[in-house]
Amino acid sequence: MIFPQMLLDLHCELIVDLFAGGGGASLGIEMATGRMVDIAINHDPAAVAMHKANHPQTRHLLSDVFEADPREVTQGRPVGLLWASPDCTHHSKARGGKPLRDRARRTRALAWVVTRWAGTVRPRVIILENVEEFADWGPLVGPPDRLRPCPRRKGRTFRQWVRSLERHGYEVQWRELRACDYGAPTIRKRLFVIARCDGRPIIWPEPTHGPGRRFPYRTAVECIDWPLPMLSIFASPEEAREWARVHGVGVPVRPLAEATLRRIARGVVRFVLENPEPFIVGVAGNGGQLVAAYLQSYYGAENRQDLREPLRTIPTRDRFGLVTVTIAGQPYVITDIAMRMLTPRELYRAQGFPDSYIIDRGADGRRLTKTEQVRMVGNSVCPQVAAALVRANVPEMIARDEVRVPMRRKRAMATA
Repeated sequence: MIFPQMLLDLHCELIVDLFAGGGGASLGIEMATGRMVDIAINHDPAAVAMHKANHPQTRHLLSDVFEADPREVTQGRPVGLLWASPDCTHHSKARGGKPLRDRARRTRALAWVVTRWAGTVRPRVIILENVEEFADWGPLVGPPDRLRPCPRRKGRTFRQWVRSLERHGYEVQWRELRACDYGAPTIRKRLFVIARCDGRPIIWPEPTHGPGRRFPYRTAVECIDWPLPMLSIFASPEEAREWARVHGVGVPVRPLAEATLRRIARGVVRFVLENPEPFIVGVAGNGGQLVAAYLQSYYGAENRQDLREPLRTIPTRDRFGLVTVTIAGQPYVITDIAMRMLTPRELYRAQGFPDSYIIDRGADGRRLTKTEQVRMVGNSVCPQVAAALVRANVPEMIARDEVRVPMRRKRAMATA
């Protein structure tokens, strides 16, 4: 039996994951190097519990990243790779035009912790992930309860942050990358910053998926559990309660809001009635019936999408619904329209996580709520992108086959 985690004591350089969350970046690093990250830091107990369940050989620190002293954390060992994914909430355009409150200043300033690590333990390579708007990071103006980014000083703080890394001897580059281009079934686009101080070149991996590339895009189709039961959008509240009792699930909201019904109607017209090639799947749980399906989202300007495309960016709250239209006979006759929200497992698949990844409980056995699961997948890094960046920039940290110690040999050595 191969036991890759035995490598932790054989590698001189540490791998540290700041703002570790549920573990998307750590999983990508493991996919690339064949070893678990050495240290993961996060202030959220639920996130640390999920991370611990999936990365048991990692040393976990439940701590505010500002309060974790890099020297104490690393205990004198050099850091080969520091990955950081600071909270993006108060940078993201997903907030719309909502004003910020004074406490947002601290959240927006989380990236400064990276320069603290650069100035104290000097990681050889630093990779940071955030929303695209992170490059617009600048001062806030207005009263404390209605702060807004200053339009005239957009990007000023980001440039100061970059210069601070450069003063510590780092070369710094940044680019926007889409997860679907590297093998995740979502179009999620994020800004990645790479900084290194070892004199080697920064390398941006070539996309591997998409038209004209080695592999086709992965799509939302493969993420859906098609046999899961669905309830008609026309059901009454009483019918919804009975349906939930029979299937042992939570009671779906019925009747749906007028705005939701209008979005569903527009989606049916676009993806079924006016589509020369609607996406049709036979569903065993639906009596074997040509069900035409599409995805309905509850944020952004474009609220519908074809299932044959990668899923739109996953937010931190329930915002995706699967809509199916039952069709019988020729020409097509719509006999019913059903809808359900995507499950956490479906969202994790779309983000690029394997089904073997534990998402519903922590290492201590505590069950994670659906809200916690969805929040963590919305905040997570797509593992495939992390893996591509790590392979390209720290190939020397990839575990060699000759140092992968078999478990039985380890036991023999321990008893010798």
